[in-house]
Amino acid sequence: MNVFDDIAGRIRGALAALSTSGTLAADIDHEGFDVETPRDPTHGDFASNVAMVLSKRAGMKPRDLAEAVKARLEGERGFAKIDVAGPGFLNMTMEPAFWHGLVVAVGREGAAYGRSDIGKGAKVNVEYVSANPTGPMHVGHCRGAVFGDALANLLAFTGYEVTREYYINDAGGQVDVLARSAFLRYREALGEDIGPIPEGLYPGEYLKPVGAALAKTHKKTLLDLREDEWLPPVREFAIAAMLDMIRDDLAALNIRHDVFTSEAALSRGKTDKVKLAIDALRKKGLIYEGRLERPKGHDDEEWEDREQTLFRSTAFGDEADRALQKSDGSYTYFAGDVAYHYDKLARGYRHLVNVFGADHVGYLPRVLAIVAAFTGGKLDVDAKGRLRSWRTVGGSADLELKVVSLVKLYKGGEPYKMSKRAGTFVTLRDVVDEVGRDPVRFMMIYRKELEPLDFDFAKVTEQSKDNPVFYVQYAHARAASVFRNAKEAFSDLDPGAELAGADLSRLTDPDELALIRKLAHFPRLTAGAAEAREPHRVAFYLYDLASTFHGLWTRGNDSPHLRFIQATDRSLTVARLALVAATRQVISSGLSVLGVEAPDAMR
Repeated sequence: MNVFDDIAGRIRGALAALSTSGTLAADIDHEGFDVETPRDPTHGDFASNVAMVLSKRAGMKPRDLAEAVKARLEGERGFAKIDVAGPGFLNMTMEPAFWHGLVVAVGREGAAYGRSDIGKGAKVNVEYVSANPTGPMHVGHCRGAVFGDALANLLAFTGYEVTREYYINDAGGQVDVLARSAFLRYREALGEDIGPIPEGLYPGEYLKPVGAALAKTHKKTLLDLREDEWLPPVREFAIAAMLDMIRDDLAALNIRHDVFTSEAALSRGKTDKVKLAIDALRKKGLIYEGRLERPKGHDDEEWEDREQTLFRSTAFGDEADRALQKSDGSYTYFAGDVAYHYDKLARGYRHLVNVFGADHVGYLPRVLAIVAAFTGGKLDVDAKGRLRSWRTVGGSADLELKVVSLVKLYKGGEPYKMSKRAGTFVTLRDVVDEVGRDPVRFMMIYRKELEPLDFDFAKVTEQSKDNPVFYVQYAHARAASVFRNAKEAFSDLDPGAELAGADLSRLTDPDELALIRKLAHFPRLTAGAAEAREPHRVAFYLYDLASTFHGLWTRGNDSPHLRFIQATDRSLTVARLALVAATRQVISSGLSVLGVEAPDAMR
C-alpha cells in the first residue's frame, strides 16, 4: 500500500467526476500533479499542487479548481479535513482510521510492503568493484562495492531484473607485472633466496601462497622455460588465484556477483568482440584514421604521434576523439571499454549503471560517449554543452555513472593506519575483520556517494544513538523483545491470529500515529531512491524511523500507560503489538536492501 498513490488516485477520481459533470472538459489531462507531505505538519497530512498544475488546462483559477476538487473529496472515507491554502494548494488531514489501515496493510503484505513495480521487469546491469586482479581488495574498493551491491538490491526491490557484474581488468600490463611477481614467489617457494622485491613488482605477502601453489603444481618445470614461455601460464594461474581472493573478500561483505566478464576474453576469444564493436561504430560513420594532439597538462599512455584508428567521441560531448587502435594495429585500453559496453547492450540490457572511484572522473565523458553512440542517445548537457549529470538520455538504452568518493579511516577521531596482508595499503578484509560486516556496510552507505566519508573504527562499534547502524539494529531487536515480553505477560498469546484481528482504533496517541505516518513513507521512499539511484536514502530513512520508535518506547518508560504491553488490557496490547510488528517489518526490509542483518537481540 502506497498512501501517496492512494491519495493521488482519489484526486484523479475527483477530477474524473468533475469532467463527467461538465465542470472540466472530458478530454483534460489529469496527470502531472504531486502529492507530498507538508513541511509544516499543522497544514495536514498531505498537500497537492493539483489545482496549480491543471488550472491552465482547465481554464479555471487555481483556487476555484481547488475548491471544486475539495468539494468532491469531502465526505469520502478517511478525510477528516480538507483546506484550500494560498494560491490553490490542497491540504488534507486524514482520520486516525486511515492510518490504522496502513498498519493492517503492512501486516497483510509483510515482506512485500514497500516493494513496487516501477522497474517493470526492465533488465539493468550494475557493474561495480571491477578492481584490477593484482591483489586483495583495499578500503577504497570497499565503498564502491557496498554502494553497488545496495543499489542492485534496491533496484531488484523495486521491480527491475538486475544483473550484478564484475569487469575483470586482465588485459593490461599490470597482469604481466602480477605474473612476474608471482613467479618470483614461486622461486622463493622452491627454496631460492630472492632478496628484496625488485622495484616495479608487487611486494605484498599475499602472493606467497600463490607462489607456493605454483611450486606444488609445476614443481621445478617452469625454471627451465624462457619468460615468454612461463609468463602466459603463470599469468593465468595468478589471475585465477587473485579472483578467488577477491571473491572471498567480497563474500565477507556478503557481496556476490552474477557475472564476471574478462577484458582479455573480449579480443582473445573465438570472436574478436573489440573488432565487432569498432565495425559497428564504423557503420555509423564514427570511426576515422587520424592523429591526435598531445594531451595538455598530463601524459596519455595511448597517445602517439602517428595515424591511428579514432572514435569521434567529440560528437557526443567528449573533449577529444579517442584512439581505439594504435598504428601497429594493437587495441588501446579504451577499445576494451568500447567492446565491453557493446557486449552489454548486445546482451539485452536497457539500463546500465557503472560504479567508479573518484579517481576516474576524467574518464567519464568518453564512457558516456560510447553508449550514446551505440544507442542513438546523447549526453545530459545544458544549453552551453556542460554536463548536468553523468548519464545518457534518449536512445534505445541508457547509461548512468555513479562516482563514490574517498574513505578516510579514523579511530577515536585520530587518523588510523593499519595494514596486515597487503604491505602497502589497508585492505577491505582488514576493515571487516576489525569491526564486522554490518557496521561496514551500513556506514559505507550512510552518506551520499559523492560526499567524502570519514570511517571511525571507534564510533561504528559504540552502542549509542550516535552510531547509526547500532541505533537501527537496536530498534529491530527492541521490537523483537516486545513480543518476547508480551508472551510472558500473556502466555496464551497467539500473535499470528490475534494481530490480524487487532482493534487498531485503540491507537490514539499522537506519537503512535506519528510512527504510522513514518511507516507510510517507506514505499514512496524506496521507489524514489531507486529512480534516483541513491540507496543512502534508505539508510537515512531507517535512522529516522528508529528514532521515532525509540522515542515512543522512551515515553512508555516515563508514562506507564503508554507502554506497549498493558498487562490489564489485552486489546490495547494487541493493537500496539500490531504497530510494533509493522515497524519491525519495515526496518527488516530496509536493512535487507542495504545488505545488513536485522537482529532479534543485540550482543
